[in-house]
Amino acid sequence: MLKKTSITLLLALLFCLAASAQKADDILGKWINPSGEGQVLIYKKDNKYYGKLVWLKIPDRDGKPKMDIKNPDKALQSRPELGLELLQDFTFNGENVYEDGTIYDPKSGKTYSCKMTLEGTSLKIRGYVGISLFGRTEVWTRVKQ
Repeated sequence: MLKKTSITLLLALLFCLAASAQKADDILGKWINPSGEGQVLIYKKDNKYYGKLVWLKIPDRDGKPKMDIKNPDKALQSRPELGLELLQDFTFNGENVYEDGTIYDPKSGKTYSCKMTLEGTSLKIRGYVGISLFGRTEVWTRVKQ
């Protein structure tokens, strides 16, 4: 009897882990920021979540690609904004929240701690310094395929 119970518990645990992983991956795909200026593709790498800028409404200045000119690292100022990894190192906490990551703002050249909350086709992005209380939230919308 004990063996049958142990197997049942193990199967239930495996099912929960698989369901949780699938739920965590619900964030994958393209998201557009509130101003409609850019789209970010969120993807998974080594069990963490990342996002790169894959579309810009205005991709160039004076016929040349927009560059990361606000970056405090002079060596990175010559890289194009398109393709920049804006979101890095997020982990899923099991409650539609992705935390312990960072967000890079190419408009200011600053990197902030960040937490993301998935709510259907909306993604609340909260960038902050220190604690989440001192920050700003944007709501991104999933791009329809």
